[in-house]
Amino acid sequence: MREGIHPAYGPVVFRDRAANHAFLTGSTMTSGKTIDWEDGNTYPVVDVEISNVSHPFYTGTARVLDTAGRVERFERRFGTNHRTSGER
Repeated sequence: MREGIHPAYGPVVFRDRAANHAFLTGSTMTSGKTIDWEDGNTYPVVDVEISNVSHPFYTGTARVLDTAGRVERFERRFGTNHRTSGER
């Protein structure tokens, strides 16, 4: 690798404020804020909106979209032949 072209990689704490959850990982992200971690060291902390602890897909609260029902509603509303006669 060429020197001086890559961002610095190091330990960073990502904190999900919504779920009150934090995890330590390696990243190139930086922050002016720091946090004292469980191991006694101080690391930069990055606040995130969502993580695997609060995301509906990972928590099992995701809603399945009923695309077939939406298509049927569209066809009831506008008819099954909503194209002009020149299209097919």
